[in-house]
Amino acid sequence: MAPTEASVQTVPQTPQEGHWWEGGQKIKSGQEFSPRRLDTQLDRLTRKQAGRRSRTRTERKRGRYIQARLPRDKKITDLAFDATLRAAAPHQIHRDRSKLALALEKQDLREKVRVRRTANLILFVVDASWSMAVAERMEATKTAIMSLLTDAYQRRDRVGLIVFNKNDAHLVLPPTNSAQLAKHKLADIAVGGKTPLSAGLMLAYEVFRQEHFTHPDVQPMMILLTDGAGNVSLSDLPPQEEAHRIAGLIRETAVRSVVINMEHPAFDQGLARILAEKLDAPCHSLEDIRADVLYRTVLDELE
Repeated sequence: MAPTEASVQTVPQTPQEGHWWEGGQKIKSGQEFSPRRLDTQLDRLTRKQAGRRSRTRTERKRGRYIQARLPRDKKITDLAFDATLRAAAPHQIHRDRSKLALALEKQDLREKVRVRRTANLILFVVDASWSMAVAERMEATKTAIMSLLTDAYQRRDRVGLIVFNKNDAHLVLPPTNSAQLAKHKLADIAVGGKTPLSAGLMLAYEVFRQEHFTHPDVQPMMILLTDGAGNVSLSDLPPQEEAHRIAGLIRETAVRSVVINMEHPAFDQGLARILAEKLDAPCHSLEDIRADVLYRTVLDELE
């Protein structure tokens, strides 16, 4: 059973000043690459506002009319005249038209289905503790974020970054489409310390919840880079059990997730894959960590 918000301690969003990474190793980003256009297919979600990237169904009267459907509510605000006339036409011979050219009945009514562009929120949640290939992980993540931001600048997508290590998690890059701000925030991220997996997941949950209220039109997605082996808890629960419960909270908010397993195949205990199952997410292997592959992995999941 997934925990309630009260059962998991809130993670404070500590400002990124001072040297919280003392004793760690700073990692720079690699060379950026040209991103291909990020277009998603139509989904079944209904959004209230519009963006420019992904297409999604909307209940607003603006947007491209793609099909008609039977009304879902008693009050129809966007009548599909063409579909309504087609539905009524076969029944005219049996209806009392009197002086009417066309007799309509309630069952003939159809409403429009429209689509509009909406934005994506891609939140990277990265384990920055000491482990295999940690420097490569951070370099690839930074490069992928910068490449996504370059494209997001024109298409209203927003990208954020959470880093967790030692005993806490930090929102290093709040959701943004500003490449200049991202470069400044990403410059001094370092690695080292324990693995507070629960703290990273809980902070991601809080960011998504806040974004839902401030940007209800955005489609959220989490890219989690970890070996799945948390060893720091927020509560009295064992670290792994606690992380799995928080993963359940994220899954229930309908956030799409992708897990990148950072463990070396020779030492892999399947923890990242188990965590991916709790998130109802695909789990990719260490080979996917190269920056360009990671970037395409994100796009593949969005399409």
